[in-house]
Amino acid sequence: MAIKVGDRIPDVELRTMGPDGPQPVRTGDVLGAGKVVLFAVPGAFTPGCSKIHLPGYVEHGAELKAKGVSTIACVAVNDAWVMQAWAEAQGAQGITMLADGNGEFARAMGLELDGAGFGLGTRSQRYAAVIEDGVVTSLDVEPGAGVDVSACSTVLAKL
Repeated sequence: MAIKVGDRIPDVELRTMGPDGPQPVRTGDVLGAGKVVLFAVPGAFTPGCSKIHLPGYVEHGAELKAKGVSTIACVAVNDAWVMQAWAEAQGAQGITMLADGNGEFARAMGLELDGAGFGLGTRSQRYAAVIEDGVVTSLDVEPGAGVDVSACSTVLAKL
């Protein structure tokens, strides 16, 4: 069952890139305090994710922060090295890049995507969530292909 507004964010171990390589982080710690905007993508370096989704959050990150957002985070079923390389390629310095290498967070959220037909295996659906002190206050899952309800402009309009 998919997570919904009013639910607490699942506490799952993910990875981020630290100075000495991938390091474990808990989603309860990274996403559990303050006002957080979390967006999920099916995969780093994929067209919609690289041309529209992540660039929107890079471009409008300061506007999110001005509206009280303490953390902007991106999660994908990729490893920490890929997430770091993608962040560097996109100039995403102000975004916390979370590597859900085994899809455990996508599964805990109930928002897995079966990408087997595209050779991608299990990935995350594309979505955006606003989380306040660990509780989901807004959740918009893309109903199909494209970046619309999970775009940064849509999240900004709701804040």
